[in-house]
Amino acid sequence: MTENNQEGQGQNEKAFKNFGKRVDEFLVEFEEAGERLKKEFEGKFEELRVSAEKLKKEAESSDRWKDVEQSLKRAGDELGNAFKAAFNNKKN
Repeated sequence: MTENNQEGQGQNEKAFKNFGKRVDEFLVEFEEAGERLKKEFEGKFEELRVSAEKLKKEAESSDRWKDVEQSLKRAGDELGNAFKAAFNNKKN
């Protein structure tokens, strides 16, 4: 019986060693996957940051262009009024 117990203990030790190796391998793979995901996330985050900056600049340009359009419209209206006033005075 002692031989069977020793043999059983030997098999259990081998099973636990094998399990320990697999856990170690899993942890290494898990860490590598975490690093890959971290790098991928950082890359995507940087892409989003650049896109956000670009959109912000475009929005600022758009707002600025709207201001320019409004100013040009006012200037055109004033010029039109000035021509009307000048030609209306000539006719009268």
